[in-house]
Amino acid sequence: MAKLKDLALRPERLSGGHRLCPGCAAPMIARLALRSTDAHLVVGASTGCLEVSTTIYPYSAWKCSFIHNAFENVAATISGVEAAYRVLKKRGKIKEDFKFIAFGGDGGTYDIGLQSLSGAMERGHNMVYICYDNEAYQNTGNQRSSSTPMGSNTSTTPVGTESYGRVGKRKDLTAIMAAHHIPYVAQAAPHHWKDISRKFERALEVDGPAFINVLSPCVPGWKYDAKDTFNISRLAAQTCFWPLYEVDNGVWKLNFKPKEKLPVEEFLKTQGRFRHLFRPENKHVIELLQEEVDEQWERLLSLSGKK
Repeated sequence: MAKLKDLALRPERLSGGHRLCPGCAAPMIARLALRSTDAHLVVGASTGCLEVSTTIYPYSAWKCSFIHNAFENVAATISGVEAAYRVLKKRGKIKEDFKFIAFGGDGGTYDIGLQSLSGAMERGHNMVYICYDNEAYQNTGNQRSSSTPMGSNTSTTPVGTESYGRVGKRKDLTAIMAAHHIPYVAQAAPHHWKDISRKFERALEVDGPAFINVLSPCVPGWKYDAKDTFNISRLAAQTCFWPLYEVDNGVWKLNFKPKEKLPVEEFLKTQGRFRHLFRPENKHVIELLQEEVDEQWERLLSLSGKK
């Protein structure tokens, strides 16, 4: 694994000057991913925050081959490019080695892009899909996605006298990808640069498809101060709201186990989208969310042999 100094010395493939929000985790995630290999890269990004803010015509922040496609089909696009590359390489028309990365937000990955993603993974394309999960359709106005946590206040699950926000549990997409029996699946968070960098490197070196789900705190959607991005990411791991783990060729590995598992409300109280849950009439939602987190954590401990 590359050391921090080595990563810093590698060429920057996502330039500054893009229009992503101050404090946004998405460019941090993308920059680390692009630095994780010396190979030529072909990158695709579905319509979303990362794409619209880095490719405002006639400019581009990408210093590698880049393809923008529709909201729902980045996995299909990159799998097609990878298939064409394999044919051309076999015919001797391409000599260089290329790696293929697809980026999508949770809306374009958990929801309307799930069919495209599942197909690409099942077909076995040698590509890496990275989901920057900001837990809602943030680019179009903070609408609820199937990644949105219970109780979250969004524009389509507004809080009021008859509603406490999003009802029901989040989709566990990382486990769904593991169920595809692909070579590598991981869950990561931006505050832990060493862990996330190692996972990107591992994903890019395996032969076959890989999927990495990265928590991506969103300043305007989650309603917090831009300077707190890493602190919120860290709390997500320490409360086990967002566990850090990987599934490497079918073997589940827990990458971080907090010395003291904090209650989920420590994560919730940092964000305005959950402010209403601390009213007396909504306290039961925090209890339900804690039950969900505990249930998933116990399952992960069992799968990774840590229970």
